[in-house]
Amino acid sequence: MQNKVTISEVGQHVGESVTFGGWLTRRRSSGKIQFLQLRDGTGFIQGVLVKEEVSEEAWENAGKLTQESSLYVTGVVREDPRSKSGYELSVTGIEIIQITQDYPITPKEHGVDFLMDHRHLWLRAPRQRAIMRIRAQIISAIQEFFDRNGFTLVDPPILTPSSAEGTTELFHIKYFDEDAYLTQSGQLYMEAAAMALGKVYSFGPTFRAEKSKTRRHLIEFWMIEPEMAFVDHEENLRVQEQFVSHVVGKVLENCRPELETLERDISALERVKPPFPRITYDEAIKMLGELGMELPWGEDFGAPHETALAEKFDRPLFITHYPTGIKAFYMKPDPSRPEVVLCADMIAPEGYGEIIGGSQRIDDPGLMEERFKEHELSPEAYQWYLDLRRYGTVPHSGFGLGLERTVSWICGLEHVRETIAFPRMLYRLYP
Repeated sequence: MQNKVTISEVGQHVGESVTFGGWLTRRRSSGKIQFLQLRDGTGFIQGVLVKEEVSEEAWENAGKLTQESSLYVTGVVREDPRSKSGYELSVTGIEIIQITQDYPITPKEHGVDFLMDHRHLWLRAPRQRAIMRIRAQIISAIQEFFDRNGFTLVDPPILTPSSAEGTTELFHIKYFDEDAYLTQSGQLYMEAAAMALGKVYSFGPTFRAEKSKTRRHLIEFWMIEPEMAFVDHEENLRVQEQFVSHVVGKVLENCRPELETLERDISALERVKPPFPRITYDEAIKMLGELGMELPWGEDFGAPHETALAEKFDRPLFITHYPTGIKAFYMKPDPSRPEVVLCADMIAPEGYGEIIGGSQRIDDPGLMEERFKEHELSPEAYQWYLDLRRYGTVPHSGFGLGLERTVSWICGLEHVRETIAFPRMLYRLYP
C-alpha cells in the first residue's frame, strides 16, 4: 500500500491518492453515489463513491459495508469547507477486512447500564473518543507543568501497610503473612521523597472502598500528588492555581474539536486564570447561612454546599482554614489559631465540586506524635513517617488532584463514569 496515512494526516496530501485503515460508522446511498462515514482512531472523514468513476468491485464492496465493518480505503483527498475536518475522500478502492454482523450499539438511544456493559465498544463513539483525547491532553499538560517547574516524578507503592488518612475505607488484602491495603494516597511517601529531591510528584492509581453511588465518585481513580520542601501554605496555593490554569489552557489550545464534539462552553474554561478567589471556612459558613443553608461550625461541606459557594464565582475557588477536627492528622495548625489548619480545597466551578485538597504539613515531631495518639494511629506502622520530622525537618506542603473529577469538569460531563476508559464503580467490575 503506497502513501499509507491516517485521517489526521490527510490535510498534508490534498490532491494525492492515499490509503488508510479504518472502520465504517455509517453508510448512505443516493442512487449512483455512496457516502461512507469513516474513522480510524485519529479522526473522521467522509468518503464518496461515484458509481461511474469506480470499479464494479469497489462499488459492490462499499454496498456490503455495515456499521463498524473494518476496511482499507483508497482515494484522492479533496478540500471541503463543509466538512468538520475540512477534507473529503473521493474513494477509488475498498479492501474489506471484516463485515461486522449485528453490532450491538446502534444510533438509537441506549440505557446507561447497556452502554456500560458494552464499554469496550462504547469507547468508539465520537463523544467517548473526544473525552479520552481530552483526558490524554490533561495528563500530558500535568506532566509538562511539573517537568518544567523542577519537580521529579516518584512512584509510591500501591500496596501499603497503613492508611494515609487513617480511614477504614480501604481494600484489605493478605501480603503473605501480613495485612496490607491498596493505596488510597501516595502522599506520605511523597513527603519522604521531597526530603530527598526537594519538589516531587506522583501520578498513579488510588483506591477507595467507599460505598458511594454519587456522580463524583469512582472506586479506582488516578491521583496527582505533588509535595514540596521549604514551601508554605501561601506558596502552595500559588502553585495550585498556576498548575490548574496551565492544564486548562493546554486543553483549550489543543482540543478545540473535541470540546466542540462535547458542546462544551469554551468561555467558562477561558476564565480559568489566576489569581483564583479565596474564602476561609468561616466566610463560607457565613455565606451558606445567607443562602439559607445553615451549617454548624465544625461540620464539613457536602456537594450542595460546595456547589452553592462555587456559583458565586466564575473560576475555581479556594476554601481555606478548615477546622482541625475535620481534616487529616498531618495538616499543620495555623500558629495564630490552632483550631484551624493551613489547608485549602479547590472547588471547581459549575457544580463539579472539590478537585484539589492540599495543606502545609506538620513539621514538628512532638505535635505529630500527639496527632498519632489523638487519631489512634499505630506508632509502629507510622514510625518511618515520624522519622521525617526527627531527621532534618523543614516546612513543607503539598496537594492532591483527582484526575477523573478534573476531566469531568473540563469536559462538562454529568457523571464521572465517562472520564476513564473502564470505570470501576460500586456495582461494576465488568468489563
